[in-house]
Amino acid sequence: MVVTEEIDVPAWDLYELSIPCTVFGKPQPDLADPWYDFRLCSLGDGGAGPEDGGPVPSGFSVRTPYGIDDIVGADTVIVPSVPDACVDEGRPLPQGLVTALRRAYDAGARVVSLCNGAFALAEAGLLDGRRATAHWMHAAQLAERYPKVEVDDSVLYVDEGNVLTSAGLTAGLDLCLHLVRRDLGAHVSNQLARRMVVPAHRPGGQAQFIDMPMPATDDAGLAPVLAWARAHLNEPLTVEDLARRAALSPRTFYRRLQAAGGTTPLQWLLNERLTLARSLLESTTLPIEQIGTVTGLGTANNFRHHFRKHVGVSPNDYRRAFPPPRARRSGVTPGSPSPSERGRAP
Repeated sequence: MVVTEEIDVPAWDLYELSIPCTVFGKPQPDLADPWYDFRLCSLGDGGAGPEDGGPVPSGFSVRTPYGIDDIVGADTVIVPSVPDACVDEGRPLPQGLVTALRRAYDAGARVVSLCNGAFALAEAGLLDGRRATAHWMHAAQLAERYPKVEVDDSVLYVDEGNVLTSAGLTAGLDLCLHLVRRDLGAHVSNQLARRMVVPAHRPGGQAQFIDMPMPATDDAGLAPVLAWARAHLNEPLTVEDLARRAALSPRTFYRRLQAAGGTTPLQWLLNERLTLARSLLESTTLPIEQIGTVTGLGTANNFRHHFRKHVGVSPNDYRRAFPPPRARRSGVTPGSPSPSERGRAP
């Protein structure tokens, strides 16, 4: 595994750094013997620490006897992350890393990235013409900077044979367990997942963790009718209904909403209904049938169809991923006050 920052390692990056260490670095002789020969390879001089010998600002540094050239000849090379400045500020990626990745791949290595480590693989040209993913917060930047890469921000990881990429944070664990499954079989991977107290395989993709964008509506004249629609999502609303309430023709209403929010009226309604459904799944224990009615998504089957299509998982799987902090079965309807708001003076 490549360590791109040895001194003052950001706390945010420690999670992804520790995942491969946990999966591949601890021998599991009762599951498979031999296990992996795992090495940390640094870009610098072994991570000796700050020049003045003082404390590391974040409290974390990495020391390893292996350098970047040691990845050449490895069976698998993992890049868990790259410095944030290389992603957000356009700082060039370390040329030594890019060159070593190319050499390792040309020598037959399987090359893997976690989260924004995909930028290193893309810079090395290893993702050209391939499908790849990264944390959804970085996916647009990856696609813009490397147009030859087919970026998919809806999945937890992508397996393209000898080049694999994962989304951010825990998706890196999903990919590492997938590698164990490929190398040592499903039984070993499942047993390792049990020891780590994580699912051997998680359903769905990143879509379930991405907030649905609510297009800004610069057209102030549409705000009242959209607010009214949000309070009546349980009703069978049509474009004609919304246009009539806005005192516009359906065609004019359609054009103004698309110009102001970049979406059509029917897509706006669907997004609002799905957003409400996600909120109810996260915060209540209402039955699926009732959520379908409250959100205007119809029968339980119709609700499941739309939710799986647009969110990527079933409503039940989504609810399991986001258990409500306090179970409640309140009769929730669009526009009604929450239990904590009832009884308050307006």
